[in-house]
Parts: sequence; C-alpha cells; structure tokens
Amino acid sequence: MFKRVLIANRGEIALRIIRACRELGVKTVCVYSSADAGGPWLEQADQTICIGPPASKDSYLRIDRIIAAAEVSHADAIHPGYGFLSENSHFAEVCRDSKFEFIGPSPEAMQALGDKVNCKRLAKAAGTPIFPGTDGAIEDVEEAVAIANTIGYPVIVKAAGGGGGRGMRIARDDAEVRTGVEQARQEALAAFANGTVYLEKYLEMARHFEVQVLGDKHGHAVHLFERDCSSQRRHQKLIEEAPAPNVDAGRRDQVCASAADLVRSAAYAGAATVEFLMDRTQRFYLLEVNTRVQVEHPITEAITGIDIVQTGIRVAAGEQLPFTQSDISVRGHAMEFRINAEDPARNFMPQAGMVETYAPPGGLGVRVDSHVRAGYRIPPNYDSMIGKLIIHAPTREQCIERSLGALGEYRIGPIKTTIPLHQRLLREPLFVEAKHDIKYVERLLEAS
Repeated sequence: MFKRVLIANRGEIALRIIRACRELGVKTVCVYSSADAGGPWLEQADQTICIGPPASKDSYLRIDRIIAAAEVSHADAIHPGYGFLSENSHFAEVCRDSKFEFIGPSPEAMQALGDKVNCKRLAKAAGTPIFPGTDGAIEDVEEAVAIANTIGYPVIVKAAGGGGGRGMRIARDDAEVRTGVEQARQEALAAFANGTVYLEKYLEMARHFEVQVLGDKHGHAVHLFERDCSSQRRHQKLIEEAPAPNVDAGRRDQVCASAADLVRSAAYAGAATVEFLMDRTQRFYLLEVNTRVQVEHPITEAITGIDIVQTGIRVAAGEQLPFTQSDISVRGHAMEFRINAEDPARNFMPQAGMVETYAPPGGLGVRVDSHVRAGYRIPPNYDSMIGKLIIHAPTREQCIERSLGALGEYRIGPIKTTIPLHQRLLREPLFVEAKHDIKYVERLLEAS
C-alpha cells in the first residue's frame, strides 16, 4: 500500500479521498490554489502545498507544479479525483515517467476508452451496443451529410475528447450538419485542445443509463450495476439514482455485462463509468466511457456496500479486486442530489460568496458529502457544486419520501442553491412514475 498520496483536486472530492486514505492508513497531501487557502478540507490533510493563483490553468491544471509538489512532499501516488486533470492521459503518463503511481487507468487505457472515436471502435469489437454513425472522425463534411441521410435525422455532432455538453451540435437537416461540424470543432478545440468530432444518431426521447465498473491490474473487471442520470439540464446532471427504475432485468444484466467486457478488453485498472442512452423500447446505445471516479459514485456505494474510492486506491497499489461478480448484489434504492450554488430562478446564476448558515440533514439513510461549513466563502473560480446529498432507502418510493424530508432540513444561506428545484422535481408525476427522459427538466423549466 502507498505511504503518501497527493490529491490533485479540491473541495468535496478531495475530502472524500482524504477519508478513504485515512481508513487505509495512508498519509495525504493536498495541493491548492490561493483562492482555496483556508478551505475546510485542507485541515484534514496531513500536508498542504499552494501551487498557484486562483485560475485553474495556473494551479489545478499545472502538471509541472503538481509533480513538483509530489516530489517535495515525498508522495508515492497521485489521485486526480474528477474534473481538472483526471482524464488527461498526458498527465497520467507524466506521473508514470516521474515514478508516481497514477490512481486511475494507464495512459494507454485512458486513451483507448476516453477518446470517443477510439472507444466506439473498441466497443464495436467487444459487442457493446453503439449508435449508428461515422466509423471515426469526420474528415469530409459531405460524407458526414451522406451518413446523416442514411441513418436519418436528427443526428448529433460530438467532440471526441470532451464532455459536459461542450463540442456538441444537434442537426436536423443537411445545412445544420455542415454548420454543426465547424462549430463543434471550434468549441472542442478551445475547450479540450482536440478538434476531432464525429457524428451519430440522436435520440429525441432518451434516458441516461450508466454502468459502474471496477477493474484491476490482473485482468479482472466487474460491474456494480447501473445508475439512471436522466434528470439533467444542458447535459449537466441534477439527480442520479440507482438502480435505474422501470428497466427490464434481462436487458439490464446484458448491458451491464457488456460494459464490464468493454473495460476488461482495454486492460483497464480503476473505476470507470460506461454511459448509455436508452430509447423508449429499451434499446441501449453507448454514449461514452468516463475514465475516472464519477460525482455520483456514492449511490452505487449505497446499494452495493462497496467503497469505490478506496477500492480504486487498492487497485492502483497492485491489489486484486477483493470480490467477484457473483459477490455483488443490489440492496435498496439510492438517489443523489447535486447541491449547486446557483439560483434556478435567475437562469442558474452562480452564487459565489459567504456561507453564513450551514446545517446539513441527518438520519437513517442520509449522507452528505460536502466541504462546506458556516463561514466558508465560495470562490467564483470553480464548479458551482458545493455538496451532494445521498439518500438510501429500501424502495424507490421510500427513497423519494426520505429525500423530500432531508432536502427540507437542509439549510444553506444566504447563498441560493438548487435545493428548491430538487424538491420540485421529486414531486413531478413524470419523475415519480419514472417516465422521465433527459429533456424533461428543460421542458419543465421552459413551461414555468
């Protein structure tokens, strides 16, 4: 096992990693920007090192400074968390070349699955269901137009190396394909330094279905069943739940097994999430593979009892997975609510500033992952998520009721948050009946 892990991240996920390391008897080093000086999570680390000014490009994205911090602190491994450099294969390669274990997949596995074009090729070979579309990157726009006419509109142009809704354009006719390819290329180049785009069929009414997978360095990979992340706005998730409701058990098992096969085929070690879209007839299509721990990993931990973050650290240290597929089962239902410092009434305007009141909920089946406390000042420089509320109950119906109670208890002020929106969504008939799709939140907001 490692002696000292450097955490190349901040906030909630940094605190989550610190807690996992503490249980393993591993010391932690947290790097931070000047905007995060005095951050509550830093108090829990064994050592802290400032690596630059507030801008991410000058701190959390500076590979040279992170490596230097690892050297001076005598760390033997680096955990990237999620976001920032977590899916940067070059960073993983630099860690390896600098003799630090990267807690995540190898650069080769990350490249194979993280790049959507390469991943699609691998998935096709592994028998994982994929969208019809271009076989690889779009080189000729007119060829893309011809393929769009063959598979039928609407289609979507997507960045090969990105996510979060950036580098994506929906096209409903030939002209929109032509403009969409150029726009997506420019946006992807600016956001990810990779202008490669591809085209595939777009589903109008779809659910977001994803499978949690864990692999080790000994050729093993298992799935931890699935999550439904259909409650989202502009491709950003709001509510996630596990297991996915109203899904045929046979089809679920088949797609979960195919996800594990795909990850295994890439010789992948660590946590990965294989994301799918599911249409009305419950046909599945591969969306992408996230080569890191996901924000919503706690709901899978809740229904399986497996510590995903700690297992990822053990795997990086060379240990085998301590369980097989037959050891893993689902217990109850769980939901996660992303608590963002945003004002839904003002087009989700970010809410940087002082948190004067902070009182999280508690009780049976209630978990709060957050770095926030009263007196904490939310900086304007980073993602607006300030916490996650995770609820676990025996059934989905009980989970909804317990969630409403916990959300009602949660007190954060005077900062506006997404808590009122979550309360509203939990009472929506489409959500209650599990008949919602990835566009229902946007339709609801447009109608109000």
